[in-house]
Amino acid sequence: MFQSKIAGIGYYVPKNVYTNNDLTRFMDTSDEWIQERTGIKERRYADRIGETTTTMGVEAAKIAIERANISKEDVDFIIFATLSPDYYFPGCAVLLQREMGMNEVGALDIRNQCSGFIYALSIADQFVKTGMYKNVLVVGSEKHSFALDFSTRGRAVSVIFGDGAGAVVVQPTTEAGKGILSTHLHSDGAEAEKLAMYYPGASSGIWLDKMPDWPEQELGGLLMTKEMLEDGTAFPNMDGQAVFKKAVVKFPEVIHEALTKNNLKTSDIDLLIPHQANLRISQFVQKTLGLNEDQVFNNIQKYGNTTAASIPIALCEAWEAGKIKEGDLICLAAFGAGFTWGSALIRW
Repeated sequence: MFQSKIAGIGYYVPKNVYTNNDLTRFMDTSDEWIQERTGIKERRYADRIGETTTTMGVEAAKIAIERANISKEDVDFIIFATLSPDYYFPGCAVLLQREMGMNEVGALDIRNQCSGFIYALSIADQFVKTGMYKNVLVVGSEKHSFALDFSTRGRAVSVIFGDGAGAVVVQPTTEAGKGILSTHLHSDGAEAEKLAMYYPGASSGIWLDKMPDWPEQELGGLLMTKEMLEDGTAFPNMDGQAVFKKAVVKFPEVIHEALTKNNLKTSDIDLLIPHQANLRISQFVQKTLGLNEDQVFNNIQKYGNTTAASIPIALCEAWEAGKIKEGDLICLAAFGAGFTWGSALIRW
């Protein structure tokens, strides 16, 4: 079996910057309130019309492909992670393939929200290790801003999220001890409703305490109603305390799992890049693991939570800033809706 490596990396964030003070025009909030709870100072929002999850993914992918010293014709598989696809179906992977004029290669969409990039990277790793593919394009992209509740009612969720995209090209390597050393994936659906967007969905609400007042008819009519938009049930729902409590346990666990697998210690980590969910979570994990400031990279202050895009954006930004060097031990870790979580340990 081959070993796989990240051969090229790129990211794209929209030009539109919205500070915490900008959000006070839409809801009852403040810079102090948002920073205290999340650490976020500003975020990027895509153009309301014309810029999409796919188009942002394309921009990030172009950079990753160029830095991998390949062409789009060399890509033989695409994996696209997002919770905010352009269409309910088909997924963004085929739309990216079309927009980039790629060959008729396989295209896979990943719906694992905040841990989507880790899951996608793990899949790419397996495909390359077995020799099935040589150039796997992995994209994480999100356009949250199109469907958030920008009102006081929805502020607990809306102030957290931003838009952006990141991408990597995964290739085989023959260098011993280099590349992706291992990946580790987990899930626990017991509290799935604690962080979810319930509608549109095929469940009709049977998993919830209160089922919507659906129209009386024999078939269909369970997609979305006018009342859902009016009362807010159509928007994402999050129990922030429940997510925090679970995340601060599972983040360290899955990081230790990766280190143990490779006979390494936390002190061996040159840089930990956690999913940018909340700066308070990252700081808690840093303290739990006994890492210093130089061993953890955070950029949620500038971009907010970009879900599946957050790790590749942060990884690329850290690399561009010279914080990642040849031979460094890089740990990626994520926790998100589902709940799902995972880690990847990489020798750069």
